[in-house]
Amino acid sequence: MANTPIRLIVGLGNPGPEYERTRHNAGFRFLDALADKNGGTFRNEPKFKGEIARARIAGEEVWLLKPLTFMNSSGESVSAVANYYKIKPEEILVVHDEMDLMPGCMRIKQGGGNAGHNGLKSITQQLGTPNFWRLRLGIGHPRSLGLAQQVFDFVLSSPSAEHAEAIRTCVDAALPTAELWAEGEMEKAHRAIAKYGAPAKPAKGS
Repeated sequence: MANTPIRLIVGLGNPGPEYERTRHNAGFRFLDALADKNGGTFRNEPKFKGEIARARIAGEEVWLLKPLTFMNSSGESVSAVANYYKIKPEEILVVHDEMDLMPGCMRIKQGGGNAGHNGLKSITQQLGTPNFWRLRLGIGHPRSLGLAQQVFDFVLSSPSAEHAEAIRTCVDAALPTAELWAEGEMEKAHRAIAKYGAPAKPAKGS
């Protein structure tokens, strides 16, 4: 696997306090934690349709982006930053919620499909390729969790305290791997979070 350093880390979510604690905003929460750890301060940048911060990770300059377009148009913000700073798709890592993984699970991969995630779909369309990296933070699926909620309501609601803690555990465990991302050591990053990739037994509650 080629060592291509990550220059742009994107966290997906929806803007506004009403969405702050929802499952769909797992990416925003990760980026807030990453900025806190690495001295980045977000500022609203209208030309990028998002909040952007510059951080120094493992001695490298890395841009952090939270699109403010709402989830379904995330690609407009990502492509604006990528075009402005001449960042290639393979130098981009997107952190997002993943229904195919249970809370407490996460995986990192490059490329692939969108699995019905409209944020990923928009980014793929705007970049013209799915060849960017993804950190998939498991939130579970209403059916796998034994819930009657529709998917739309599920992702836009808050997880139970137990599931919120499981997601937070993944965020905390993934933060140190950002140093590997910045160095292009993606295989090492994959190994570092591999123990979180196994499906967890569904926990009760939402």
